[in-house]
Amino acid sequence: MRMARTGEATAGVARGVGTGCPVGAEVGGGGAVVDQNRRMSDGSRVLYIIVCAAGPAGSVGRLVGLAQNAGWAVQVVATPSALAFVDVGAIEEQTGRPVRSRYRKPSEPRSRRADAIIVAPATYNTINKFAQGIADTYALGLLAEASGLGIPVVVLPFVNSALADRVPFRRSLEQLRAEGIRILFGPGGSEPHAPGTGGDLVDTFPWHLALRATASGRRQTTHQER
Repeated sequence: MRMARTGEATAGVARGVGTGCPVGAEVGGGGAVVDQNRRMSDGSRVLYIIVCAAGPAGSVGRLVGLAQNAGWAVQVVATPSALAFVDVGAIEEQTGRPVRSRYRKPSEPRSRRADAIIVAPATYNTINKFAQGIADTYALGLLAEASGLGIPVVVLPFVNSALADRVPFRRSLEQLRAEGIRILFGPGGSEPHAPGTGGDLVDTFPWHLALRATASGRRQTTHQER
């Protein structure tokens, strides 16, 4: 993972990381940024990628690239703990959008509502909170409303076998699936790994499975902003 230089980190603060403020040409000044901002305003499908604090988070740019190639405009949302795992400056340059991690202030512009949401890598903590309807972060607040808004959600976990065997976790998966949430865990998805081996699996995390499972149809909506 490319580490952000001091100048990049400072620029990230100036752009309002996690605030929902538009970044425009400040992010990278290149055509990719202009194209992504145009996608966010021209009616293109909007994919929210919610990133949790797990090893593969540092490579979320791979999923961003796959989604962009498939025609999605991408908004990355990080849980507060996940901010330490991702290169915020690089992701903002890639998407042309700020990485959001908190609710916007009343004076800040709204983001387009998602047409679909991917949670990856999804952690034990986030999955359990999602199932229980807890909304104590911006990311969880988005997930809490998603089903009621008809937004398809795909969850790609990164959980070790010791946690995956816990009854609360298994119950959470059942509850989410019962609500129509697509959980890619087990055969054909992300497999639980042995405790202490997660670092060896970061490079093989199956980002592509999440995108493949994401509903490709455009959600009929007025795109009321959040």
